[in-house]
Amino acid sequence: MPDQRKATFHALLAVLMWSTVASAFKLSLRHMDPAQLLFYSSLASTLCLGAILAVQGRLGLVLAMTRRQYVRSALLGAINPFLYYLILFAAYDRLPAQLAQPINYTWAITLTLLSIPLLKQKISRRDLLAVFVGYAGVLVISTRGDVTGMNVESPLGVGLALLSTILWALFWILGARDDRDPVAGLLLNFAASLPMTLAVCLATTGLVPASPLGYLGAAYVGVFEMGLAFALWLSAMKNAANTARIANLIFLSPFLSLVFIHFVVGEEILPSTFAGLVLIMAGLAVQRTAKTQKPA
Repeated sequence: MPDQRKATFHALLAVLMWSTVASAFKLSLRHMDPAQLLFYSSLASTLCLGAILAVQGRLGLVLAMTRRQYVRSALLGAINPFLYYLILFAAYDRLPAQLAQPINYTWAITLTLLSIPLLKQKISRRDLLAVFVGYAGVLVISTRGDVTGMNVESPLGVGLALLSTILWALFWILGARDDRDPVAGLLLNFAASLPMTLAVCLATTGLVPASPLGYLGAAYVGVFEMGLAFALWLSAMKNAANTARIANLIFLSPFLSLVFIHFVVGEEILPSTFAGLVLIMAGLAVQRTAKTQKPA
């Protein structure tokens, strides 16, 4: 039976966890490089998701999948977490967290654009407006408000952040018809990515971070960003009597994230960051209304 109070509580916990991860990314990258952070956070996430399945008595799902599902796990794992987080962490390594985090939220707008060539979907005027407004926000953020001067803060960092949104959108498109259990499937994605990330670490900086504090940061990212938050969000959507009301709570996350970035990371939040984030959220809101108004 639906339980809206339980759904709301679990959704708010997930949103709170996701609100802290931009700060966790930035702090962790002070002690290890992107590949190391991805390897240890993926390892932590694999163990966390395995523990969740074990507590639920569903760990056997991991061993009961078909060969096709295992191949799918390897392919999806190469996109997310391997390429997606490797590029996202590289963006955070080059940008202030208050710039990288809002840009990452444009993935839903990127999804609309990718759906045109990949899913042969038509784009509406509202979708076009959402794209324009959302990427206007990216421009405001990346130029620190100097839109006419076009003095972009780390063009490579902004480019990597935008590339990560393409990979995340592609992951969702390819996984749209995924027939695996969501938690078991995600566990296999992370497990499949571990050898890939290990190879990158061994070929570059090795496995030993600059400081042991990096291990704590990676564990936090793996457990809360990649593990518990996902499971809580799934629980929220499963128990919700009104999924739209639950889904709207995700709009709280980027603004809460700026609070953590200011007080935990120590960044002075610029007016241009807040203005750009408002534009991105407005673009997402326009996009959501466009979807609700489309005929079935």
